[in-house]
Amino acid sequence: MRLYHDCLLPALIDLSMRNARLVPYRQRVIGAAQGRVLEIGIGSGLNLPYYPAQTGEIFGLDPLPGLLARTGRKVEGARAPVRLLAGSAEQIPLGDRSIDTVVSTWTACSIPRIAAALSEMRRVLRPGGRLLFVEHGRAPSERVALWQDRLTPLWRRLAGGCHLNRRIDDLIAGAGFRIDRLECGYAQGPRIMTFFYEGAATPR
Repeated sequence: MRLYHDCLLPALIDLSMRNARLVPYRQRVIGAAQGRVLEIGIGSGLNLPYYPAQTGEIFGLDPLPGLLARTGRKVEGARAPVRLLAGSAEQIPLGDRSIDTVVSTWTACSIPRIAAALSEMRRVLRPGGRLLFVEHGRAPSERVALWQDRLTPLWRRLAGGCHLNRRIDDLIAGAGFRIDRLECGYAQGPRIMTFFYEGAATPR
C-alpha cells in the first residue's frame, strides 16, 4: 500500500489531471490570481504556466512528496518565484493574513478535514483577498448523487481520499466565505466525477 501511495498514486494523479479538457478551467481560475498566491494541492505543477504576470510569489502546498518532486522540475519556468511546502491544508504553515489569493483546483475533494482546511485558507487570506476554485463534487441529479454516495467509500481508497459527493459551495459558505461568483455544470466524462463548481469567494 505504501508503494501505491508514494509512487503509483502521484503518477496516476498527474496523468489524470493532464486532461486537455481541463485547460479552459485552469485558464479562467489561475488567470484571475493576483499578488502573493497560495495554491492548495499544487500537485505536479500543472497550473504554473497559467499564472499571470501580476502574480508576485507562489506558495505551492501538497501532502504528496512524489507530486512535489514533479513540481520542483518546473519551477524555473514559472513567471513568479515558487516556494514548495510539504503538508496538508488542514494546517497551513503561513502567517495570518499573509496571502492575497488562495487557489484550489480539484483539491477539496481529497482533503480529509475539509472544514478545517477552509478555515485555514480563510485565516491566511488578507482582508479583501480571494479564494479561487474549481472543484468536482455532488451533482444536482438525485440519481447521480445516489451513485456518488454509493461509490465514494471505495473510490476514496483508490484515489487518494477523493470524495465524489461533497457540496463544494455549501462547504465554502459554511467556512465563513461569501461566494462572489459561482458557475456549476457537467464537464465531459462520467457524471459521477464531472459536476464542477467554479468560482471565487472572499472571507466574510
